[in-house]
Amino acid sequence: MHPQVAGDSTVTAALVRESCKNSDVRSTVIAAPDERADKQTLPDTQTPILTAPLTFLLQICCFGYATSFGVYEDYYTRVYLSNVSSSTISWIGSINAFIMVSMGVFVGRLYDRGYFYQLIYGGALLLSFSLFMLSLAKPGQYYQILLSQGIGVGIGGGLIYLPSISIVSQYFQQNRAIAMTIVAAGSSVGSVVHPVMLNNTLDRLGFATAARANAGLVTGLLLIACPMMRLRFKPSIGGDAWADTWRAARKFSKDPAYIFGTFGVGTFIICYYFPEFYIQLDSQTHGLGSSFSFYALVILNGCSVLGRLSAGLIAQRFGVTWTVALFSFICVACTFGFIGLSSVTSVVVIGVIFGYFAGAYVALLGPFFAALADDVSEIGARLGIAFFFAGVGSLIGGPISGALLTSQNVWWKPAVFSGVVGLFGSGCYLVSAVLQSRSQTAQRKTAGSETKRSAEEKI
Repeated sequence: MHPQVAGDSTVTAALVRESCKNSDVRSTVIAAPDERADKQTLPDTQTPILTAPLTFLLQICCFGYATSFGVYEDYYTRVYLSNVSSSTISWIGSINAFIMVSMGVFVGRLYDRGYFYQLIYGGALLLSFSLFMLSLAKPGQYYQILLSQGIGVGIGGGLIYLPSISIVSQYFQQNRAIAMTIVAAGSSVGSVVHPVMLNNTLDRLGFATAARANAGLVTGLLLIACPMMRLRFKPSIGGDAWADTWRAARKFSKDPAYIFGTFGVGTFIICYYFPEFYIQLDSQTHGLGSSFSFYALVILNGCSVLGRLSAGLIAQRFGVTWTVALFSFICVACTFGFIGLSSVTSVVVIGVIFGYFAGAYVALLGPFFAALADDVSEIGARLGIAFFFAGVGSLIGGPISGALLTSQNVWWKPAVFSGVVGLFGSGCYLVSAVLQSRSQTAQRKTAGSETKRSAEEKI
């Protein structure tokens, strides 16, 4: 995620320039002529330098919090919800991730229609309220935590996540992919900050105080970022967003590269969330000590920051679709490595390698699906639909892994399950990359032939 996760109209700089050359940004593929986005530039009230750090802060609050659920999984299993199985507990994090990611199918179209401020402020209010309500949940009361943390936080974060990522593309052109990967690193920073804060307060101060302190941190960041966010382009508001989404889905269903990419993200996300949810609990049950186990997730997410920051540069060199396929295969290999996890060294090695490549993978998801778009006006819809399927994968992955784990902590079963499913997703990414490469080659040949024909006609 992270399905980290990200509805942005971005792609690597080279791919963006190429797509803009070959398409009209006012395409009517999704919207009718009277519904086209008015790209009239508003007064420059905010510089790109300011936009990036504000979005960075919002990512700490949204996906940074969601990918820190491994801390709660461990604490709930051992202390606060000890009367509930780990599989049932994981539904809290899975539902949170599902809602936050899958809402993109609706939020993306609302953002394209100009409801940016309504989404940002409404999401911030609900997110803050839900986090404070979480602090009021009583021990053993599963439904209270599910409603506040699973559903409330998920909806609030989902309303903020995609619009905050998308707005960055309005302020960056040549270095858009690099800017997006830097912004996406905010969720990795959040997934380090939240676990460190929670692991040092839950046992020492108690659940209620720790949850309120965490809610206060998130609320403070939202109060800084939301009032300063500004749109640069003024889209038109009108038309039927839901009908547009349905028309877009029918068009995209005829694109093989997009279909395989969507299957890839929907299945690989199961592999992605297994280490995120269970690495801390795994370390605890293997007797590696609380002092180290508390930082197992921090090690993984800390390396994820480095992966996100370097992902754009790597993708510009080798191509975004091929890079995503390669990184996903490496993550799958690390997931299988959980079978042999039994020492501090093994946790550190797997955490470092998986964290880096998983972070890079998440940072490139937006550019990956943007690279498959025929026109930049399609990107929001393509990302929203793809991330809906990713949400389904994130919903079922954690609970299935928890059920396979059982109360006897049989770790090889969920590791094998997650690895096999992730391997299928990586294969889908590879097929998508091959199809996209062939499509681009055919387009270049067609464009060359048309150019040659035009030159001959002029002569």
